[in-house]
Amino acid sequence: MMEADMENGRSYQERPRTFSTVRSKSSVPVAFRLLMRINPRALIILSLLVFSGVLYVGASTSPIVVFVFCICTLSLFFSLYLTKWVLAKDEGPPEMSEISDAIRDGAEGFFRTQYGTISKMAFILAFVILGIYLFRSTTPQQEASGLGRATLAYITVASFLLGALCSGLAGFVGMWVSVRANVRVSSAARRSAREALQIAVRAGGFSAIVVVCMAVFGVAILYSTFYVWLGVDSPGSMKVTDLPLLLVGYGFGASFVALFAQLGGGIYTKAADVGADLVGKVEQGIPEDDPRNPAVIADLVGDNVGDCAARGADLFESIAAEIISAMILGGTMAQRCKIEDPSGFILFPLVVHSFDLVVSSVGILSIRGTRDSGLISSIEDPMAIMQKGYSVTIVLAVLTFGVSTRWLLYTEQAPSAWLNFALCGLVGIITAYAFVWISKYYTDYKYEPVRLLALSSSTGHGTNIIAGVSLGLESTALPVLVISVAIISAYWLGQTSGLVDESGNPTGGLFGTAVATMGMLSTAGYVLTMDMFGPIADNAGGIVEMSQQPESVREITDVLDAVGNTTKATTKGFAIGSAALASFLLFSAYMDEVASFAQLPFKEVDIAVPEIFVGGLLGSMLIFLFSAWACSAVGKTAQEVVNEVRRQFIERPGIMDYKEKPDYGRCVAIVASASLREMIKPGALAIISPMAVGVVFRILGHYTAQPLLGAKVVASMLMFATVAGILMALFLNTAGGAWDNAKKYIETGALGGKGSESHKAAVTGDTVGDPFKDTAGPSLHVLIKMLATITLVMAPIFL
Repeated sequence: MMEADMENGRSYQERPRTFSTVRSKSSVPVAFRLLMRINPRALIILSLLVFSGVLYVGASTSPIVVFVFCICTLSLFFSLYLTKWVLAKDEGPPEMSEISDAIRDGAEGFFRTQYGTISKMAFILAFVILGIYLFRSTTPQQEASGLGRATLAYITVASFLLGALCSGLAGFVGMWVSVRANVRVSSAARRSAREALQIAVRAGGFSAIVVVCMAVFGVAILYSTFYVWLGVDSPGSMKVTDLPLLLVGYGFGASFVALFAQLGGGIYTKAADVGADLVGKVEQGIPEDDPRNPAVIADLVGDNVGDCAARGADLFESIAAEIISAMILGGTMAQRCKIEDPSGFILFPLVVHSFDLVVSSVGILSIRGTRDSGLISSIEDPMAIMQKGYSVTIVLAVLTFGVSTRWLLYTEQAPSAWLNFALCGLVGIITAYAFVWISKYYTDYKYEPVRLLALSSSTGHGTNIIAGVSLGLESTALPVLVISVAIISAYWLGQTSGLVDESGNPTGGLFGTAVATMGMLSTAGYVLTMDMFGPIADNAGGIVEMSQQPESVREITDVLDAVGNTTKATTKGFAIGSAALASFLLFSAYMDEVASFAQLPFKEVDIAVPEIFVGGLLGSMLIFLFSAWACSAVGKTAQEVVNEVRRQFIERPGIMDYKEKPDYGRCVAIVASASLREMIKPGALAIISPMAVGVVFRILGHYTAQPLLGAKVVASMLMFATVAGILMALFLNTAGGAWDNAKKYIETGALGGKGSESHKAAVTGDTVGDPFKDTAGPSLHVLIKMLATITLVMAPIFL
């Protein structure tokens, strides 16, 4: 029958197509499947009862918490509106929906397997934490409030598991929307470029709003539950200023899942991408998403599990960790200043992110569709459209941040302090905008750096690699200068706020830095929307290519894909900047925690002490070794994919003439199993290293009469790892993004266009940059924050 079709001039691409599925059973979480079986009316009543219970707990805590709950609830309804709007769009012709179904099956199947593995590791680590906490010492404050070891152990483990669960759900939400929106963007591109842009933005917006909501809701519910259950601020019980330290386990759980999700998803997507490019584009000379390439479905699946599911878990972890660290520092400062009602300083981060949900929603809605001819030249630049939405969000964020500081940070002890903190927030907002602009400058092909990188491709593969590495190294300078100015400015504004301790010493410096971090994250919802836009647009382009749509449609998705590469790079820069600030805050919280347990002053780390200097070397080494193992994992998996794709082209020569169909499922299975296997080693390194170093040097300190040696060495390790990790992540993310867009620039027709020698060199550069920008780079800023949270949680074992 196939031969008859070919004689009639029809390729298999012109007949109804089916694509291999890899799903053996439903990958929808069990909780969701159970909810779907409940009668709708009963579900509504159950939801009302749960919401009433949550409101009651919130009202028993603080009116501020009730405000946060209400904003989060309204935002969830808004996300449902976005979902309904996106899903109401058509999926296009059957050939598009069949490809989309294959991508969905592959993504959901891998997600189920990957998160099943992660959940098992999470339960094992939970038992380890339980054992440590049952035998650890307690602080005098905890003893005075009646909190025993067992209670603290169960609280920490419960927080850890809840953080891990919510992080996993954030990843599921990110993937769920992307595998349904991609085909709708492809279909819309046949009619209008602006409509395709709007669908991709609103689909990303749904995921972003849900992720931010879950992070804020999770921390707020945990805080309120502990507040009511432990009878906080009642006689003989815990003080409210000490409560945020009980939430650290939540941040650790979120970091744990995010790290393995980013590693596994990054290895998956980049191994498939590298394998598809090396054989398909370089050796066979076929387009990137050509249906003849056996690895193309695995590549498109990878965009969802690596760039959507992993990024959802990543941003959830970022927001949760930074909220908790700011709450800890707010409570500590309020306690030192003897502020009568410290709840405003503690709950301030939750309110900032509640307003973030509002302003980001307005920014998402500001991007509207128009009826245009569908040609790219007839509409405004997609990046300019998204930048306008970001500008709207920034302006609203400045206004709402000022309202938040006046409402929550005003105190009679220092009437003008709130204004200083508002300026700290402004510093953070400006820092976020600067990071986005710098990342765009180094990764968008409209600017000189990427064009020079593309030009270097005209003289060969080697010069392209040299130019890309030098661009990545250069790109670390401006972000470091920006973050340095931000930290010093925010610290100085906090110190001069007028808040002093009992001795008259200024105490607002660290909290000023925390407020700047909140300012930087006050537009996190819209930034995550831009990030999710990238893989959705990339998938849409793949579906258009595989379903062999007209060239005009592919032109639209190509432009959206190039914009998506830029937005992904800018949001990674944003995430690195916020990780730097958050790690600084968590480091300060760690030093306070050690001082509380040891009952000894711990205010500085002297790297002139040999053991402490060694700790710094070990921290820097950890960053390089982790990056090496992450990139090596991509390389090993890609080799398997390359061999499989070559085998299929040799054993099935009819593939190139459309006489035989590639075995897509085989490549999907290879990258799925390999990525799960390869993510274990670098992930285990990140978890075990700080604990092993702390325990070893604690023992050494015991025999050399240095009581805090273990804690100090871990502190040095954390400091050096943070500095090295920020620089390495900036280099990897920017170089990878620049290589990718240099290739996209040549594919627009510059320097010979597709198929030219320049294009082949650019493909090599893009292939080298793939594990940089989507595996090692994004994993590093998660690693930095996880190191900070794990040292904070495990602080007692270092003493």
